[in-house]
Amino acid sequence: MSVVQLETPPLPYDASRFRSTAEFYGRYRQPYPPELLAAVARRIGLKPGDRLLDLGCGPGPLAIGFARLGLDVTGMDPEPSMLEAARADAAAAGLALRLVEGSSYDLSPALGRFRAVTMGRAFHWMDRAATLRALDALVEPGGAVVLMGDRRVDCRPDWHAALDRLAERHAPQRYADRKRRQQPDWMPHEAVLVASPFGHVERIGRILPRERDVEDVVGLAYSRSLTSPAALGAAQPAFERDLRDELAHLAPDGRFHDVIEISAVLAFRQAPGG
Repeated sequence: MSVVQLETPPLPYDASRFRSTAEFYGRYRQPYPPELLAAVARRIGLKPGDRLLDLGCGPGPLAIGFARLGLDVTGMDPEPSMLEAARADAAAAGLALRLVEGSSYDLSPALGRFRAVTMGRAFHWMDRAATLRALDALVEPGGAVVLMGDRRVDCRPDWHAALDRLAERHAPQRYADRKRRQQPDWMPHEAVLVASPFGHVERIGRILPRERDVEDVVGLAYSRSLTSPAALGAAQPAFERDLRDELAHLAPDGRFHDVIEISAVLAFRQAPGG
């Protein structure tokens, strides 16, 4: 099966897109439940000592989570501050990670072979078809590519619409990049996978509540490339002021109640056991 040709070009590559987010990412992003990582490992048949590549690892939540299962984990990211955060968090957990500065454009046989490759909230920044072609040469027979992320199921009161409005006002270029992924010709990840060498695709997940306060929402905003301190630049004080005003209006008690689905999309070359 040939790899799909996307109707829209990849988003512009920017190695520094997450440069100012590392201190916020680990504190405010939704964590991956350990039981979900264990379920992923069981489904692929991962054993202690198997090699796993976490591509676009950021500060390492997935890399560290899978290292806790005894896997030999390599984390790869183009942003040095993210790798430093991953190194510090791994050391604090008493775990060893191999960390490589680079992006999906730097995938090569020199990295070796892997039983699994994970990507957490990162695949949309890549040339997806080219990345899957490169991974076809790196993933061992019987291995898998795993996309992990989360989506909002419910939010009361809904602070996301307010954050979108403020992002468009204060970071218009980054907001335009985000809107491109919402156009009709932007193919969902699952469709890209189905048309790739890893065409046997399935999903497992967990649905969990998440309580947030105002500081959590502000921190989460700064953890995103869309509204990172670097993206906002001189507009950051006005953005934060406007965001806090909007949040106070939405929830005078300062409490926000989310329901979130955290999922793993697993892609194999052929049906497991086939």
